[in-house]
Amino acid sequence: MCGIVGAIADRDVVPVLIEGLKRLEYRGYDSAGIAVVDGTEVRRVRRTGRVSEMEAAAGNEGFSATLGIGHTRWATHGGVTESNAHPHVSHGVALVHNGIIENHEQQRERLLGLGYEFESQTDTEVIAHLIHHYLQSGDDLLAALQRAVKELHGAYALAVVSRREPGRMVVARMGCPLLVGLGEGENFVASDVSAILQATRRVIFLEEGDTAEITREGVQVYGADDRPALREEHLSDVSLSSLELGPYRHFMQKEIHEQPRALGDTMEAIIDAGGFGPELFGKEAADVLGQVEGVLILACGTSFYAGSVARYWIEAISGLPCSVEIASEYRYRTAVANPKQLVVTISQSGETLDTMEALKYARSLGQHFTLSICNVPESAIPRASRLVFYTRAGAEIGVASTKAFTTQLVALFALAATLAKLNGRLPEEKEAAYVEALRHLPGSVQHALNLEPQIAMWAEQFTPRQHALFLGRGVHYPIALEGALKLKEISYIHAEAYPAGELKHGPLALVDDRMPVVVIAPNDSLLEKVKSNMQEVRARGGELFVFTDADSNFGESEGVHVIRTERHVGVLSPIVHTIPVQLLAYHVALARGTDVDKPRNLAKSVTVE
Repeated sequence: MCGIVGAIADRDVVPVLIEGLKRLEYRGYDSAGIAVVDGTEVRRVRRTGRVSEMEAAAGNEGFSATLGIGHTRWATHGGVTESNAHPHVSHGVALVHNGIIENHEQQRERLLGLGYEFESQTDTEVIAHLIHHYLQSGDDLLAALQRAVKELHGAYALAVVSRREPGRMVVARMGCPLLVGLGEGENFVASDVSAILQATRRVIFLEEGDTAEITREGVQVYGADDRPALREEHLSDVSLSSLELGPYRHFMQKEIHEQPRALGDTMEAIIDAGGFGPELFGKEAADVLGQVEGVLILACGTSFYAGSVARYWIEAISGLPCSVEIASEYRYRTAVANPKQLVVTISQSGETLDTMEALKYARSLGQHFTLSICNVPESAIPRASRLVFYTRAGAEIGVASTKAFTTQLVALFALAATLAKLNGRLPEEKEAAYVEALRHLPGSVQHALNLEPQIAMWAEQFTPRQHALFLGRGVHYPIALEGALKLKEISYIHAEAYPAGELKHGPLALVDDRMPVVVIAPNDSLLEKVKSNMQEVRARGGELFVFTDADSNFGESEGVHVIRTERHVGVLSPIVHTIPVQLLAYHVALARGTDVDKPRNLAKSVTVE
């Protein structure tokens, strides 16, 4: 949830650190800071608020150095104060930390007994003092770090510098992403490749338990046993242009409009092959998927709603039972495992802690048929899974996920069709029809995007509201859930979603002329049922905002506003109907003047509990 960047070079690295932190702003944060080794002195500047405020302070204080680290913090332990901001310093040792140290209280008591004083309420300051303690006992910086992390329980990505050793930086990783960037006569560290693209595209992804020492001349990685280890070098395919706004006002708007391309890229292998097959999911997929007796989907937030759509598809198309669980709940309950169940984890970043821990828990129960659907190659969750489907959404900067969600739906639809094919439930003509539907999907999504001016006009009516209700039925109910989540995330309007048939079992009590009711009403087999539910709303004075299809047989009337996508697109309709609810949330937030790309209290990559 926080961001790390570090650099060592023959040039001034302060501009590199500042630019890297700006590239990490999308992840969500409430304070920022840098620390540099200037000669034999560690200098630090921290500010609550935006990176630009910290940048101005660094400029005023004349910061310049060839070794430094930087951080954007999202508060966990301790409030949003300058003293709690990173980097933290202990007697010339400076470090930045992502993650949570679970035994920090015990370590704090121990360090207080050793005479250390604490300036913050964070778990991170404990690590700084612990490393200094081992430096005092005669260890060098790397050995002190390696000894310190063995005493930490929890998750961490760490970058550490010391005035004693101005020619190197040391790092460690457990449970939180960290990578090393390779340059010529200079090297870098970051929690996200976007932070160092300005300097290099050559990266090494550190593995669980790794530590590393980084100098100008090179990088040496050590495994969990502290022995030298080789880690493969990768060339990042993330482009700087994908991190720029271009003609759009916000990254969220840009990413909503990138969905036709993202969907086309994600389904490219299916279109090229003219059908579905286990080869879409990796080398072992033919063996694994052929044995599957059911599916368990584990995810959080928006990804959970993608899994909820997939449950309808998997059961209807493949005939296999499917359950969907919130990862943060599943990992703490006593589950009954089926070793022939396919465990599907969904995560945009591939680093979502609760999802990763849920996967570990499932594996501990003997469930080894595992598949990851993810947007970030080489991230932790795909590496821990036997099978992988990488969506090709490209970099997603806005905190509120958009194109990651719809590309996840394409991946999950491909899974449903592949399982059906392996089970003998996908005749050639139906497979061809599905491929043709996918082929036309980017165009259908573009048609929905063209509705933006109409949706923007609706947004004005939501601006003064404090509550909203979203309704859907069947496979479109999760899209109502996703629409409500988006509105909550970025406009701060309280929104709830219900299956439309549940209105009479409680939510109808909330309906009045001050509660806008958004309805997902495609022209499918449940449309007449949804119309009846809409009448229940109108009879109580509720105002309806209906997203439907061009071929549905109803129009606007008093208190009923209608926006139509193109004709009903069949089984892929949930993907098309996602676009209007994304645009509605965006334009309501725009009208209310909120920080669309950086909603309060939220972060992009959730690597803590």
